[in-house]
Amino acid sequence: MNKIILSKHIRNFVSKSKKDQNKFKQDFKERSVLIGYYQNFTKKRILSMTHEEIYNYISKLWAMLIWGNKHYVVDKIIEDNGLENLQKKLTELVWGEKDIAVRWDNFRTEIKGMGPAIISEILCKTHPNRFMLWNRRAYVGLNYLEVKNLPRYDYQLTGKIYKYLCKICKEISTELKKAGFQDDTLLTVDYFIWGELQVEDNLSKIFAVKPKGKIKTELETPRESKFIHNDIRDKLRDIGEWLGFTSKIEQKVSEGSEIDTIWESTIGNMGRVIYIFEVQTKGSIDSLILNLLKSLNNPAVQGVVAVSDQKQLEIIKKHISNVKDLKDKLKYWDYEEILKVHESLAFVNTSINNLGLVPQGF
Repeated sequence: MNKIILSKHIRNFVSKSKKDQNKFKQDFKERSVLIGYYQNFTKKRILSMTHEEIYNYISKLWAMLIWGNKHYVVDKIIEDNGLENLQKKLTELVWGEKDIAVRWDNFRTEIKGMGPAIISEILCKTHPNRFMLWNRRAYVGLNYLEVKNLPRYDYQLTGKIYKYLCKICKEISTELKKAGFQDDTLLTVDYFIWGELQVEDNLSKIFAVKPKGKIKTELETPRESKFIHNDIRDKLRDIGEWLGFTSKIEQKVSEGSEIDTIWESTIGNMGRVIYIFEVQTKGSIDSLILNLLKSLNNPAVQGVVAVSDQKQLEIIKKHISNVKDLKDKLKYWDYEEILKVHESLAFVNTSINNLGLVPQGF
């Protein structure tokens, strides 16, 4: 981390706090209210949360600003994971005694529909002295400070990396306190990152940044491979929702065929149209082909898409070339393109939802 750049911005941040005391007092009050709210959800309370309490717990998060209909999103999280299972895993994540790297990886592996932004925000607002808040803005700010080994995409944010990022933000917190800023929680560090480190040049070029290297799933551990698979699966669902489809994950579309993600639309009184997406990280390509062939037994399926990295897509194409019923119907989508599309649509949706054109509950 570049301490010279950090010191410059901390001095500026502290100077602003003295010049505009009302704003900083308001920010402190806002942080206190947020921390109080999430700390009120004790282990016992999380285990007994009702459907509506879970909605309030999740919908208030900044990470949910990308969604217009928050009720729909929270309902899907509960449906996909089961109420009791979600309560249990959330309790283990927030109040468990295992190392945070283990708790993080377990939660991400076992719970669908909740990515690093949501998970880290819950942790940060519940334990503001221990855990940092990760999102696109955090990436921009820490990248500006020249912090190494930042995760460019969600699948890269393992528990080990999250623990490392918390350590980095604790260093920033220490420097804030040394400079005379008394509120030194990691939630305060998030306000500092948003207020001081979103430099125009860096922020405007984030979508142009091309991460070094390719996604090399063949080199990943089984757990990391699952992170990639689940991350892409969930992002495909998000993209479908933002495009106006009814989008679901892990759905049975025909006998013997369960698909990673489907986009579904009803056309007037003519019936359904379904597009299916199968994400391939590791495993048998023959099994992938068989699953796709079975899915075509459903007459509503109008499009099938194989999703992987460039290397595996080429292998899939070679295997498909001899499969008469599939070779002319199968489309191919690279991971990296999906990640870029998701990031861009998330930015668009957040910006539009911030206008408040459609009130909640409409």
